[in-house]
Amino acid sequence: MDSKFPPLKNDLLLRAARGEATERAPVWVMRQAGRYLPEFRKVRESHGFFEICQSPPLATEITLQPIRRYTGLLDASIIFSDILVIPQAMGMEVLMNPGPQFPEPLDTPADVEKLRKVVDVDKELGYVFKAITQTRTELNGEVPLIGFCGAPWTLFAYMIEGGGNKTYQKSKTWLFRHPEESKALLQRIADVCVDYLVGQVKAGAQLLQVFDSNAGELSPYDFVQFSFPTLRHISKLVKQRLEEQNLPVVPMTVFAKGANSSLGLIAEKGGYDVVGLDWLTDPVEARKLVGDKVALQGNMDPSVLYGGRDAIEATVRRMSEGFRKGKGGWIANLGHGITPGVDPEDMRWFLECVHKYSALG
Repeated sequence: MDSKFPPLKNDLLLRAARGEATERAPVWVMRQAGRYLPEFRKVRESHGFFEICQSPPLATEITLQPIRRYTGLLDASIIFSDILVIPQAMGMEVLMNPGPQFPEPLDTPADVEKLRKVVDVDKELGYVFKAITQTRTELNGEVPLIGFCGAPWTLFAYMIEGGGNKTYQKSKTWLFRHPEESKALLQRIADVCVDYLVGQVKAGAQLLQVFDSNAGELSPYDFVQFSFPTLRHISKLVKQRLEEQNLPVVPMTVFAKGANSSLGLIAEKGGYDVVGLDWLTDPVEARKLVGDKVALQGNMDPSVLYGGRDAIEATVRRMSEGFRKGKGGWIANLGHGITPGVDPEDMRWFLECVHKYSALG
């Protein structure tokens, strides 16, 4: 399948994801195509957020913006989309003003009946697949293209809360009052995630990431009960389907933000090649927890990018020393997404510092 695309010139990310030693750490940043870039804000002046997601030419343009700006410094692109396209595909309305809003969230388990019984991802999310194919072609092999989805627990919380939330009262009420109905909905979301991720590889994605951004809202026990089984289901079934369809079995990353007490479990039994870290975990301690069978990704505090060049350089140097102490691959990244107020030149400095300090030796 890859033969229809330009040959890859930079495979650093893919080698590190498979645990190979690399001459330096590959580096990319979550939300690297986003609001901190003036060229992105320019496009947003005349186009809605989901309009961009649903337009392959616009999504391609946004995905390529940081690759153009930081040519030679970024080692991956990630398709411009949103984790909430899955609830949309399942039949829910999602607005973005400015944060996500669900006009009709799921209030009780009976509301699950409003969702589509069967989700045809080619029909509902084909625009993402087209954007991936177009982007992969226009990248011309410069760097690999990452596809992604939100994790079932994170999507479940949005679908029930109706947007972002600090207490997660509604979604946790479901978990504790309706545990079996909750698990059934989580499984249903997971099955859509599997179809969606396989479709992304078919379209040209070369690595997949699953974002469980709300993982840290669950106690360690509840993470194991409600989130982890679906994360494991996704990794196992995606790889199985890729093999069955003679598609590339691409590396997979899981980023369970805040679930740091479960890192050992995630690494040992999650079935992922790469485990993403937030900034609340020390790289040396993380490596002790996960062993050397998975690659690690992360994990600078995104707020350091506001601290000036000296702070950025010192933090990257310290981070690099920590990750280099252990065996196994390391992909440099932030511990969460880059925030809108960052100066693009400070992002450039971060990338340059990673190139300088992450080299072996």
